Amino acid sequence: MQQVIQDRRRTPRHRVFKGALIAFQGRSVSCTVRNMSDGGAGLDIEGSQAVPPSFTLVLEADRVIRRCEMRWRTDQRAGVAFA
Repeated sequence: MQQVIQDRRRTPRHRVFKGALIAFQGRSVSCTVRNMSDGGAGLDIEGSQAVPPSFTLVLEADRVIRRCEMRWRTDQRAGVAFA
């Protein structure tokens, strides 16, 4: 029997593969943006680095800076909502 996972996102996400930085308190952690929508993103975070509940996501190549709030996290994956 297959389990159906309910997607609670308000807007659909589009697959991307972009390097980014999680910036907070004068520090930064490298990550990869795996999917993104107008409302949030899915991230792969390098290592199991500590990341605060809110931070700034910087996509230098796209010249995009977004305030984020952590919605969920496993060891290296995270879902964030744009604030």
